[in-house]
Amino acid sequence: MSAQTIYDRDLDKNPANYQPLTPLSFLERAAQVYPDHLAIIHGDLRRTYREFYARSRKLASALAKHGIKRGDTVAVLLANTPAMLECHYGVPMTGGVLNTLNTRLDPAIIAFSLDHGEAKVVITDREFSKIMKQALVEAKAVLVEVLAAVRVVSVAAKVALVVAKAVLVAAKVALAVVNLARAA
Repeated sequence: MSAQTIYDRDLDKNPANYQPLTPLSFLERAAQVYPDHLAIIHGDLRRTYREFYARSRKLASALAKHGIKRGDTVAVLLANTPAMLECHYGVPMTGGVLNTLNTRLDPAIIAFSLDHGEAKVVITDREFSKIMKQALVEAKAVLVEVLAAVRVVSVAAKVALVVAKAVLVAAKVALAVVNLARAA
């Protein structure tokens, strides 16, 4: 047994000295304390903590409306972009589990990952739509929804997401595009 340190003695956990800092509480606090500070810089894009938090919450809300709940897997095939950051916060806000897929994998491995992780939703960028379509054809599981984060654009703090529903029927993919939220 290790010896106690000065931090272990006479300092029982209480609200005054202990508050767990999770990534979700970190973002919420940053949005409250530093709402106008830059959180994301991506090329010419600049996004504040307020905007980042709001967009992550909108993603969480959209996922929840599509039935994602605690323990459900959301797979994402995205580059290291603001959309990926929003997924890192939006998915856990629903209680869901984020499964980030490596963009360098082939369709067979992505299909295996979708099946193994029991993905209920897939979010992808149109840059990877061809490989994702092939993976969905090869996947054995029936995905409830496929969210195509074709272009996540902020215009006057509104979110534009295009939702593509996919149902695997006899190894064929049927895609129907539905607007989830449209920027004005």
